[in-house]
Amino acid sequence: MPKAAKIEKVKELSRRFKLGNGAVFADFRGLTVKDATELRRTLRQAEASLHVVKNTLSRIAIREAGLEAAADLMEGPTAIAFLSGDPVAGAKSVLELSRRFPALAVKGALIEGRVLGEEQARGLATLEPKEVSLAKLAGMLEAPLARLAFLLRAPLQRLAFALAERGRQAGQPAA
Repeated sequence: MPKAAKIEKVKELSRRFKLGNGAVFADFRGLTVKDATELRRTLRQAEASLHVVKNTLSRIAIREAGLEAAADLMEGPTAIAFLSGDPVAGAKSVLELSRRFPALAVKGALIEGRVLGEEQARGLATLEPKEVSLAKLAGMLEAPLARLAFLLRAPLQRLAFALAERGRQAGQPAA
């Protein structure tokens, strides 16, 4: 019979999987307590939190959240970094920390309901932040509009210049 504390822990994990923007799964064997503390502190700044939970409880929570494909990432000792802010920025910070702490080996990620393998998760580190991508998109959308406005304005400017020149010529007496 499951204990009340375990049932609560599974509910909490399931809620985090459902409501969070993502999670990064990593093997943490060989990570010292000092490194783990620094890792947690750095992740907090990136709106993420690191949890080490029994795989059995994590698998149950993953199934309850309807993310069965992510259960394959729960092999061996696994730490889960839950991402609450921008999922790409949070995943990037975990991946950067895995370079700084070689004992932290990324296994995969769960971003907005999609399960990513190790290589795909590492590919997140090359993505730009959401704000930068949106700014580039806005710039790409604005450029054709600005060109169109310039092209439409140019004949009117030439016409206005020609009329002004003609008016100046009409106002001067013939030489």
